[in-house]
Amino acid sequence: MIDPKHLRNDPEMVAANLARRGYQFDVAAYKDLEERRRQLQIETQELQNERNQRSKSIGKAKSQGEDIEPLKAQVTALGERLESCKSSLDEVQQQLEQWHLEMPNLLDEQVPDGEDESANREVRRWGGLPAFDFTPRDHVDLGELLGGMDFEVATRIAGSRFVALSGDIARLHRALIQYMLDLHINEHGYREVYVPYLVNVQALIGTGQLPKFEEDQFRVEHDPLLYLAPTAEVPVTNLVQDRILEDSEMPSRFVSHTPCFRAEAGSYGKDTRGMIRQHQFEKVELVQVVRPSESWDALEALTGHAETVLRRLGLPYRVVTLCSGDIGFSAARTYDLEVWLPGQQRYREISSCSNFTDFQARRLKARWRNPETGRPELVHTLNGSGVAAGRCLVAILENYQDADGRVNVPEALVPYMGGKRLLGE
Repeated sequence: MIDPKHLRNDPEMVAANLARRGYQFDVAAYKDLEERRRQLQIETQELQNERNQRSKSIGKAKSQGEDIEPLKAQVTALGERLESCKSSLDEVQQQLEQWHLEMPNLLDEQVPDGEDESANREVRRWGGLPAFDFTPRDHVDLGELLGGMDFEVATRIAGSRFVALSGDIARLHRALIQYMLDLHINEHGYREVYVPYLVNVQALIGTGQLPKFEEDQFRVEHDPLLYLAPTAEVPVTNLVQDRILEDSEMPSRFVSHTPCFRAEAGSYGKDTRGMIRQHQFEKVELVQVVRPSESWDALEALTGHAETVLRRLGLPYRVVTLCSGDIGFSAARTYDLEVWLPGQQRYREISSCSNFTDFQARRLKARWRNPETGRPELVHTLNGSGVAAGRCLVAILENYQDADGRVNVPEALVPYMGGKRLLGE
């Protein structure tokens, strides 16, 4: 949520910033609503004070033997006006709250302008692209040859955009997750957490998935209403919901493996082949909660932690800065890691690393106690995939294949595969 002070004090600045995203902020309408709120608040306070004064007068008049009925009638009338005014104020405040919840975060000045992913700016590349003396297969064909990737049976069980893994491919998928957890815990200083796979409405509002992205969520009709977590970012970031962290707890780094569930609304016809865009997938998620002065350095570090996974696995990738038209709703700046897929002959996203500044923290009421002032202040939150396990599996299959459709196991994963070095032998 954007700082309301920015909206009240400089709505033109907010409008100009959000216009870079293509979001039209009606400054005049907002000012009118804010002025209406201010007037109602003043009127409510005045009526409250007047009613209190008249109520006190009743006791005094009664003690002096005066007729108190006219005063009581006045107090009743003031009470009715007060309740009407409070009701109007509540309605205006709810309108403002809804407006605030539907507004995306302010963009950092370093975010490049652009309408879509074609304007994303490449920052760096790592690793040479593999040279094959044969036409490389994609992961779907490789999965069929290896006998461990079945889309047909998954479709019978749950519908399209699901997959059933088995044998060495299922083990490789599990090995990837275990390897990434160990790397981030042992070398990058993250604390492992296990969190619910179901989240409530407030948790999704806190991280920005609701109300804007309702159609992307899988609802569970329950009392209270629950949703399948679209990403571990939601439950992990909510660990600091409505908390005041001590300075000794800052920064906090969390890592978690969770399945993710997304309806993929609006993606009809996109990536219908294979595992690239699924309703259910696995990620190892990195979340950081930091002091505001440290969040931009934290973004670089977090991105580097995700890059380390790809480098240790020998997977060529590039890093891009997302442009204003492609960046996520809650992010102030985002780096995408895109891994090379020989089967598609292109780079595809495998991790998004974002700094949300205080946007999520304001929704979550997540704060830390500044030792210099002794006062609670909003934290900054960040998250990134470290990395998406399914897409990493795809990248390994395609980059490590041989002409016979077998797949070499990256050296870093051999211990997690019980010493196995080749799939398909």
